[in-house]
Amino acid sequence: MKLLDTHSHIYLEEFDRDRLQMVERAEKEGIIKIILPAIDSGTHPKMLEVANVFNGICLTMMGLHPCSVKNNYKDELKIAEDYLQKMKFQGIGETGLDYYWDLTFKEEQIAVFQEQIEWGIHNKLPIIIHSRNSLDDCIRMVSENQKGNLKGIFHCFSGTRDQALQIIDLGFYLGIGGVITFKNSGLDKVMENISIDHVVLETDAPYLSPVPFRGKRNECSYLKYISQKLAEIKQISIEDVAAINTRNAEELFGI
Repeated sequence: MKLLDTHSHIYLEEFDRDRLQMVERAEKEGIIKIILPAIDSGTHPKMLEVANVFNGICLTMMGLHPCSVKNNYKDELKIAEDYLQKMKFQGIGETGLDYYWDLTFKEEQIAVFQEQIEWGIHNKLPIIIHSRNSLDDCIRMVSENQKGNLKGIFHCFSGTRDQALQIIDLGFYLGIGGVITFKNSGLDKVMENISIDHVVLETDAPYLSPVPFRGKRNECSYLKYISQKLAEIKQISIEDVAAINTRNAEELFGI
């Protein structure tokens, strides 16, 4: 069984003590690729360092996280754009909008998201979208820019069936992670009526650990619990879930 973790921040300090062992555990569980989304200039060097150490399993993206959009956002965008011009990346992100933590820079977030959408189109790369408390606005912005050549993932999808169908109609994938294992999330009910042909799997490590590790540090090997839950919901084998996830991810990221 082969799996791809399409969204994992294993370069963060939470893994500094046991990163090698964590990656080894992931490989034992069939994880063949771990895709690392960018945050901001404070973490870009570490992300690239980790990808170099684990060359062959870790692949990187480049972008500016909406929670890192502050007064210096133009400088941050310039740094990310310079990286894009110099190096190969698998995608743009994570980008998007976050209306949960702080709305001080809401308009700037929208402008930054728009610019990164344009990067995705120009560079023919998928965009990975963070949409906490902002899913409808993110869907709207993608719709306004979708001329047939925009692709990507709505990371950590936890919306309604109607929102899922809108995302699918736009040609995007739903990023499904640990939330699907949470008892009262409702995501399990949504996914009962959504084909997994439109799904990719992710951990968002070190965040959002699936049951039975909820509240603890997440890691890539826990992708199997997300796969198992999705297999249970769809009443198919975990091998089928893994095969579809792998096919979708490899096609989207050009792996």
